[in-house]
Amino acid sequence: MRIALVVLILLLSLSGCEEKIRPTVLPEVDSRSLPQQESWNSTVLLSDTGLTKALIRAGYIRVYEDPRQTLLSDGVVVDFFDSEERRTSILTSNEAKVNDLTNDLEAWGTVVVVSLEDSTTLKTERLFWDNRRQLIHTQEFVRIVGTKERIQGHGLEAQQNLRNYRIFRVSGEAQAK
Repeated sequence: MRIALVVLILLLSLSGCEEKIRPTVLPEVDSRSLPQQESWNSTVLLSDTGLTKALIRAGYIRVYEDPRQTLLSDGVVVDFFDSEERRTSILTSNEAKVNDLTNDLEAWGTVVVVSLEDSTTLKTERLFWDNRRQLIHTQEFVRIVGTKERIQGHGLEAQQNLRNYRIFRVSGEAQAK
């Protein structure tokens, strides 16, 4: 009787060591293609040497290690700051991507940039922001509406505050100052 009891206890203790929950493993999914981090309704701060360059808000954020990038979607809002950390302009888009090595940003899907200085508004479908040079640029069709002008064309390079800009293949209307 004692031997049967010892055997029963050993069997029960060994069965307790068995893994009860087995995670689902999908062999066709490469784990390197999955985001390392995800967040919802979050804010990301881009800074350089302690100075705020941009503040990004998005409904859904995914961070990837390879390539080192952050994908933003579900309503992207970017506040740009000057060298004295004053907000200069606001960009909105459907989606965006941040290069995590350079902090450069690419935005697409109904991109709108509004200057906080004079409400000049830029509209396009795809726009790039160069963090190091604090410039925005695109090869896409652009439309700029300011207090004294309505200009459109294909291709643009501008300061992020839209104070100075250059449009390539331009057409539009402007009033003399």
